[in-house]
Amino acid sequence: MSFGRPAMLVALVAVALLAALWWWLDRRRQGQAARFSAPALLPNLVGAKPGRRRILPFALLLAGIAVLTVATARPHARVRVPRHEATILLAVDVSRSMTARDVAPTRGAAARKAADAFLAEIPSVYKVGVIGVGSRAFVAIPPTIDRVLVHDALANLTQSEGTALGDSIALGVRIAKRQRSSDGFVPPTSMLLISDGARDGGRTAPLAAAKRARAAHVPVSTVLIGTGNGIVTVPLTGGYQEQIRVPANGSALQAIAKTSGGRFYRARSAVALKSVYKELATRVGHTTTNREIADVFAGGGIVLLLASVALSLTWFRRAA
Repeated sequence: MSFGRPAMLVALVAVALLAALWWWLDRRRQGQAARFSAPALLPNLVGAKPGRRRILPFALLLAGIAVLTVATARPHARVRVPRHEATILLAVDVSRSMTARDVAPTRGAAARKAADAFLAEIPSVYKVGVIGVGSRAFVAIPPTIDRVLVHDALANLTQSEGTALGDSIALGVRIAKRQRSSDGFVPPTSMLLISDGARDGGRTAPLAAAKRARAAHVPVSTVLIGTGNGIVTVPLTGGYQEQIRVPANGSALQAIAKTSGGRFYRARSAVALKSVYKELATRVGHTTTNREIADVFAGGGIVLLLASVALSLTWFRRAA
């Protein structure tokens, strides 16, 4: 603890002198009473001795004065205060399997619609970034508070072939490590991965990336979108088409969420995903700051003074 006006603490000496004066006067009063009365007759003259009750109100009075004196010295302390800042990374699967129509109109369109709904619920002070998850992971928009840019990034995601789940998580961890406010504060980062769960390619294994995310304190929550009846149509040469079954598979997403410290959600429609924000958009960071706490001491001193007066009035029918 430090003080803005430490010289004011010298006044505490007066409090100590006041306590010593009270003790001396009390001893003197007891001596005078003993000279003018016989100790054997005191029980007949006084119903009950006040005992410690005589000391407590004055002790509270002195404590209140001392605390108020400290308040005038403007004490400062380092305290933890909440910082309502956070970064949320939306990783959206844009692989070919997301064109399946088992979720109307398609898995990919439902995923983007869900991301938009999620975005509308995130506090405006939170930064949001978008990562595309295709044959490679790429940054569609770096973390920003500009929601228009984020909406545009989601709308402009283009279809890819593969699903580099592990690479997208590793990319998210790298982005999280670069987040820092102008005053040096590092906000907490969460990641929301929306996919049908099938890994296809990528250099980093999903579970290895999830372990990195946990070590970096970046929980990855995952949302499985799609059903077991997904089918994609692939054009072939000669005007032919091939239909390929692409059932949604949540096992990989469940493992990612569990390993990284996130949550796994299974949603078969965009509407069901709107509640996900309640789990992710409430993370609050903290920072340590040097704060003046004179108001705390002043409040405490006033409480002690009031307690002294209340006890004195209750026990002795006088204010001091």
